[in-house]
Amino acid sequence: MAQGIQSEVIQYNAVGVCAQGIAIQIFDGIVQDVQFYGGCNGNQKGITALVKGLTIDDVISKLSGIRCGNKDTSCPDQLAKALILYKNKRLEFKQSQSEQEHQPEEV
Repeated sequence: MAQGIQSEVIQYNAVGVCAQGIAIQIFDGIVQDVQFYGGCNGNQKGITALVKGLTIDDVISKLSGIRCGNKDTSCPDQLAKALILYKNKRLEFKQSQSEQEHQPEEV
């Protein structure tokens, strides 16, 4: 990403899963990075690697409705829910000068 171009970083408090929160960096409708706080480290890294570079709509389409065990939701589903809220302008974001400078705050 070119230096000086702004990206949006949203913070989401996860509900019903082991992860407590999710920070999502978005630039021009594309997921640039995802950071989960809590939960299974390996699964969170896998989810992050798989969604980087995808459009918001692609992530929502692929992850919505995934369940974890007998729970009604999962960490991937919570990521999709956060992106739906963002897309519907119901989740605030903060500006970041560049992808390299961004250090998400723990939620």
